[in-house]
Amino acid sequence: MTYIIAVLGFVVLSLALWDSFEVIISPRRVTHRFRFSRAFYRSSWRLWSAVARSIADKDRHESYLSIFGPLSLVMLLGVWAIAMVAGFAMMHWGLETPLNVAPGIAPFSTYLYMSGTTFFTLGLGDVTPLGASGRALVVVEAGMGFGFLAAVISYLPAILYQAFSRREVTISLLDARAGSPPTAGELLRRHGNDIRELGQLLYDWEHWSAELLETHLSYPVLAYFRSQHTNQSWLAALTAILDTCALIIAGVHDGPTRQAQLTFAMARHAVADLAHIFARSRQPVLVPDRLPAASLSALRDILGKAGIALKDGAAEQKLRDLRQMYEPHVQRLSKHLLMSLPPWFPVTGTPDIWQITAWGRLSPRR
Repeated sequence: MTYIIAVLGFVVLSLALWDSFEVIISPRRVTHRFRFSRAFYRSSWRLWSAVARSIADKDRHESYLSIFGPLSLVMLLGVWAIAMVAGFAMMHWGLETPLNVAPGIAPFSTYLYMSGTTFFTLGLGDVTPLGASGRALVVVEAGMGFGFLAAVISYLPAILYQAFSRREVTISLLDARAGSPPTAGELLRRHGNDIRELGQLLYDWEHWSAELLETHLSYPVLAYFRSQHTNQSWLAALTAILDTCALIIAGVHDGPTRQAQLTFAMARHAVADLAHIFARSRQPVLVPDRLPAASLSALRDILGKAGIALKDGAAEQKLRDLRQMYEPHVQRLSKHLLMSLPPWFPVTGTPDIWQITAWGRLSPRR
């Protein structure tokens, strides 16, 4: 029976070590079905999002959701550490490691205490092993604990912060170009006939979508990190870019069609893969049509006043076909992550974020 406990402790230790390696060190998506961190995030997010749905105030709702990403990362690191400490303690207990504080087999709580002080390299020395196997385990645990803490402190925060910062900088730059929240209609209207600048913008967002796909598949916790403002999110920005590309491909005369096709392909790839990771259910999400016939007519009028003409006839069917390629994915992500999708054009006179001061008033125009 004691050897079974030791083997079980080794299994717990191995699972925690391998899972932490995949999350912290491995730069690629992990595809096997059983992962401790995946189960942790699914269960904790289910509880966290259930509470968030009961918060009616928009600002409090968003502030509550913004806590989950950083807090869940800290909690996951703690769970890994607890699992490793418990695994070593079970191995000591199963191998009946003699200790200096007890003549026979010590209680499990004593082994757990010794394992904790060893893993976190406290060096108290009040409980020490006497046998060769116990001393070897202590040396291995001390080295493993030192390496784990070093990786957590120096490796993971730097990577996550850099990826998050790059993501948010590009989202913030979209504010003055596409409104708050960003919309395809406003992005096209503000650019007017400046096709060259619009093509460069879509080129930048092609690269942004590729980086988003790489970072958020390698470190899925980044998807739960919210933007600084309640009407901004990476999902809303990506959806607005997809809407813009779909409009240009389907029916904008003399638009940057080639670049729109490239950006659409990359952005659609990103939302499809991320929806597969975070919202695996294939059941359709029952939501209102984001662009009914009346809204499309209003969008056509808005763009026409800005000098942008949309094609008639077959262009509408092509736009519907393009929308079907990405809207089911962004809708599932929106439902899972509780991030609102943007409209196709502004429906209210909401000012841009840059126009609002910290006290909520419009900044003076210059």
